[in-house]
Amino acid sequence: MSDITDGPDLGMTIRCQELVELITDYVDGALDAFTHMELEAHLRLCSGCWEYLQQIEATRSALGSVALDNLQRQTQAGLIEAFRSFHRR
Repeated sequence: MSDITDGPDLGMTIRCQELVELITDYVDGALDAFTHMELEAHLRLCSGCWEYLQQIEATRSALGSVALDNLQRQTQAGLIEAFRSFHRR
């Protein structure tokens, strides 16, 4: 029986659009083991997605993090609406 980690389709079952939707969970370490493995395999195969990950990591590194409590309510509401609008598109 073949191990799922060495199959010929590893990295091919996830599409670039799906990777974009999962990238935040990936960098936060919040993906299940199989999705994490599949996403990393896709990154090894797709230079465009690898570059996207590098941009996300550089942005996070440059900006650091801001505690939600440190943001004004109007800023919090604007960010939440921006994320909701993005997912509706």
